[in-house]
Amino acid sequence: MNIGLTFDLRSEYVAEGYSMEETAEFDKEDAVEGLENALKANGYQTERIGNVKKLMARLLEGKRWDLVFNIAEGMYGVGREAQVPALLDAYNIKYTFSDPMILSLTLDKAMTKRVVRDFGINTPDFAIITKEADFATFQLEFPVFAKPLAEGSSKGIDHSSRIATIQELQVVCAKLLTNFNQPVLVEKYLPGREFTVGIIGSENEAKIAGVMEIILLGNADSNTYAYDNKQHYEGSVEYSMVNDAVSAQCGEMALQVWRALHCKDAGRVDIRLDKEGKPGFIEVNPLPGLHYIHSDLPIMCRKVGISFNELIKEIVDSARKRM
Repeated sequence: MNIGLTFDLRSEYVAEGYSMEETAEFDKEDAVEGLENALKANGYQTERIGNVKKLMARLLEGKRWDLVFNIAEGMYGVGREAQVPALLDAYNIKYTFSDPMILSLTLDKAMTKRVVRDFGINTPDFAIITKEADFATFQLEFPVFAKPLAEGSSKGIDHSSRIATIQELQVVCAKLLTNFNQPVLVEKYLPGREFTVGIIGSENEAKIAGVMEIILLGNADSNTYAYDNKQHYEGSVEYSMVNDAVSAQCGEMALQVWRALHCKDAGRVDIRLDKEGKPGFIEVNPLPGLHYIHSDLPIMCRKVGISFNELIKEIVDSARKRM
């Protein structure tokens, strides 16, 4: 089987003048190399394609693949993660991970929360700030938490994201609206333990890979899994696999979210506890980072005895089952 690889290489965008924060979700060369090596170790032939523009050029040249292993995040718009899958759908080429509808929905964190809440899954109250006039109708109880509506890798999240007053909120939202040119999601702040749940498989056949608690150390930035903490997690963050009653609740919630949204192959669901210790849904990542050392899903798999090669095999097996 010949598998094409679609990805956004960070160094290419930086060379074009984009900043390190703008390209935070994109992959380094060693991540692509690690994925390619894992696929080859599982007996597959591979061909590097690259980003959506390079994919378009290859398709117009007549190139085709048995399967595309897609980790391309895209650059512009709330549908950026859906661009490669949509293009592959147009050519009837199968690919890993979720379809364009799910990737567009889940990038819009507010829309995702509305859908997940409609399934009866506990979701913290939230509001959307798009302009100054929105503060006149803001009703959430403080403290709250603010972040860009449609970003990943904790972009736009730092020590100022936890907000105690309407004046602070106005300042933070003005900054985020300017820097990211998109609405701001403001949600009720959950002060309890933070977990990310790894999922492998599609829809009803999905299983929990592990429940990992994110523990911030003394030198970490603020009291949340902020952008700087994620980029420099060694020495700032402790990842702990947990197997207790709370983690079981988080795992069950994650599976409910995954199945409700019809997510496929592998990903993560982020959950945090409120002041009473009740789990609340934060967000879902159906296009997970797959750096074989540094990304959350490979980290938790490694901690429970699933090698990176095995993880990639399970992702491809899940995709092939749908073919």
